[in-house]
Amino acid sequence: MLPVEVPLFHLGPPILLLLQLLLSPTSAFFPNIWSLLAAPGSLTHQDLTEEAALNVTLQLFLEHPPPGRPHLRLEDYKGRTLLADDIFAAYFGPGSPSRRFRGALGEVARANAAQDFLPASKNNPDLHFDAERLVQGRTLLVGALRETVVAARAFEHTLARQRLGAALHALQDFYSHSNWVELGKQQPHPHLLWPRLELWSLAQVGDPTCSDCEELSCPGNLLDSSLLTSGYFGMDPPKPPEKCSHGGYFDQSSSQPPRGGINKDSTSPRFSPHHTLHLPAAEVALLASIEAFSLLRSRLGDGGFSRLLDITPASSLSFVLDTTGSMGEEINAAKIQVRRIMEQRQGGPMEPSFYVLVPFHDPGFGPVFTTSDPVSFWQKLNEIQALGGGDEPEMCLSALELALLHTPPLSDVFVFTDASPKDAFLTNRVESLSRERRCRVTFLVTEDPSRAQGRVRREALSPSRFEPYEAVALASGGEVIFTKDQHIQDVAAIVGESMAGGLVTLPLEPPVSIPGETRVFAVDRLLRNVTVRVHGDISGFWIKSPAGSRPHPGVSQGPEEGIGPLGHTRRFGHFWTVAMTDPPQTGSWEIQVAAEGRPRVRVQAQTSLDFLFHFGIPVEDGPHPGLYPLTQPVAGLQTQLLVEVTGLVSRQSPEAGRPHFSHVVLRRVPQGTHLCRVPLEPVGPPERGLLAASLPPTLLSGSAPFSLELLGQDGGGQDLRRTAPQPCSVAPVLLELSGPPGSLAPGSKVSLSLHVASFSGPQDLDLRTSVNPSFSLTSNLSRARLGLNESAWGRLWLEVPDSAAPDSVVMVTVTAVGQGASPGPPTHAFLRLLVLAQASQDQLETPAHSAGRVLPPATPTLLSSTLVTQGRAGGGVVGRAWWGTLGGALFLLGCSSW
Repeated sequence: MLPVEVPLFHLGPPILLLLQLLLSPTSAFFPNIWSLLAAPGSLTHQDLTEEAALNVTLQLFLEHPPPGRPHLRLEDYKGRTLLADDIFAAYFGPGSPSRRFRGALGEVARANAAQDFLPASKNNPDLHFDAERLVQGRTLLVGALRETVVAARAFEHTLARQRLGAALHALQDFYSHSNWVELGKQQPHPHLLWPRLELWSLAQVGDPTCSDCEELSCPGNLLDSSLLTSGYFGMDPPKPPEKCSHGGYFDQSSSQPPRGGINKDSTSPRFSPHHTLHLPAAEVALLASIEAFSLLRSRLGDGGFSRLLDITPASSLSFVLDTTGSMGEEINAAKIQVRRIMEQRQGGPMEPSFYVLVPFHDPGFGPVFTTSDPVSFWQKLNEIQALGGGDEPEMCLSALELALLHTPPLSDVFVFTDASPKDAFLTNRVESLSRERRCRVTFLVTEDPSRAQGRVRREALSPSRFEPYEAVALASGGEVIFTKDQHIQDVAAIVGESMAGGLVTLPLEPPVSIPGETRVFAVDRLLRNVTVRVHGDISGFWIKSPAGSRPHPGVSQGPEEGIGPLGHTRRFGHFWTVAMTDPPQTGSWEIQVAAEGRPRVRVQAQTSLDFLFHFGIPVEDGPHPGLYPLTQPVAGLQTQLLVEVTGLVSRQSPEAGRPHFSHVVLRRVPQGTHLCRVPLEPVGPPERGLLAASLPPTLLSGSAPFSLELLGQDGGGQDLRRTAPQPCSVAPVLLELSGPPGSLAPGSKVSLSLHVASFSGPQDLDLRTSVNPSFSLTSNLSRARLGLNESAWGRLWLEVPDSAAPDSVVMVTVTAVGQGASPGPPTHAFLRLLVLAQASQDQLETPAHSAGRVLPPATPTLLSSTLVTQGRAGGGVVGRAWWGTLGGALFLLGCSSW
């Protein structure tokens, strides 16, 4: 059995050395990197979270040498900033994409920062170790960690990352908001993560803790050198006489005697009276964060920990399969692709890390099957047969919604069907969910009138019946491919191609395809395996290489099958693929298509250089200046675009030059109309690849979707272009849904907070609520009529029955639907909450002392896990509530307790 409590001095030389490498005086406890505008030189919650995760990830790589590759050496990282791209390239090989890993770290870091902004958490002293609420804060902290473990084991990784972010925020705040560092402590509190161990020497109600300080800097205002205390913030709860304040410009309590405060959030005396101790507090907070990540690793195992943080260059594999009697060829095609992927990638770094399968027919869909074991997935897929049938249409979008809810972010979802959707009313919800999950949905539709036995159709079907698929594909960055039975096995090869690591879609100019018009795409030196896909009612096409390039200036290749001067062309009915010969020529390529109607053209390539992005609202008038993270812009709110470039390996050869992006181009979707070109400004050290841009107010005045395209140079003088996989949309209103600071228990009733605000003009809104599973949910706010800059607040009451399954997830959805002549698109918010069984008394026994390592010995075999969920998508979960999806507290303790 692994040790459950380990003193921090047993972290061992590798971790301590990495800590020394990562901390530098030029690197708060403020929420995120945006906070550095207010307090330069500070360490933020984002810094501490990401650096701790990288420490433990590198330790995992050191303990599990990569097969067939040179072992990582700790000394190679001395004197260098630890970067995700670097350690991924060293472990998995050059060009291995770190985008999913960095995306997972971003989820945790933004959930951490959101604790300072969410209405339900920002003023709760228990969640920040304020107001001497140290015992209560520890209870919520360990609860949050426990919930992280339970959610991760249930494959609810988004919820697990959100709860982990909340836990790390509280943990880091302890060292900034209490006087632990002032007591001379240089290691984390040994009892803080263990609820059965006492937090000794706590200051009591009548104990004086602070003297008056009228200066901004208050280095000597603590009275007792042995009692553990923390500062009061604001007026709730009120500060008793002779107690410490949190302090800083925005703390109202600090103007009441004793004045001043003790927080170490930043290097600025304007915000932090104990600013001179900021770096020592950050050092201990980073050690404590490393301990928390290490304990998670010991509880989840290396496989579970890797899935929690997506420590892999590979993607997940998610299938939605129509199982009616006419689908035999399509189901066989899916099986063939899965078998090929398993045979080609088993045991390698590109083996899928997670599998999702959702069948559907009419009138049913589901259950969802999820697993990390490829053999289990193959067995389940092999059980599916094309049986029975029914009339077209089918419950496709219900099944797709269920798949999206269980598919990790930044994944591909493939839908195999020959029928239109019966549940087209779900289109908008599924669009929103695909954007929120950042998952790309590809529909493979076999609409073959020549079938001898097809579907029964009780009524004439509309020619536009597949438009919901087109809408979802557009919103998710996917595509709809129509083919026939005899071609489905060949066309389905795009499943394996899409699973290739680091796949990007290259932007075409002009963005909208017009028959006979020449379109251009740029190829830079960082791209490989460039593939062009063309499908539709096509009579011909040609592709032309850049003028002046090898092998001949402006060489062209047409639709003829076989190997041509530019690459290998294959045709399957009305579907063509052209795989360009590597290395591709750099420069501007041209493509022209002759077709009836509008042809579909997509150019894809592999590269490690890509980007992630999110949005945020600058907050400058609160206790913790920073960027309030959003999943999408809100109409009327000044919004920042934050870009995180991935694949910037610091060890690339200097002569190759460093790629960089300088501008972002915004276009209206689907028209492709040019909206604006905005400069990107570097934020923080250049090696981190963080860029920011202010979105123009004109863009945020409406709710139409838009695309993002980054422009720059590849380091060799060639133009560099990358486009976001999914278009973005502007929410008409701000909709926030917040839950309790603790998990749900069977038989309980909890209150949820709802906030809706308009910043762009009058809004008349219907507010609709739902919950999955179908628990009792009531609300006191069903209609809101708002003027400009007006808000409405409401309450929801959720009743959890005694029969609720422990360790299960409840999803609450709120949808704001505009009324009137020209309403905007609906705005969705949802909250995930964990039903957690009460821990029995023997589960909370104090762990025995052990001098073992926090980092457990490497396990040679990583265990897989499988879940089958019988529930349906039902309740219509479609969007995240502005990082307000942090429901419940969490907890992860010793071997017996976590």
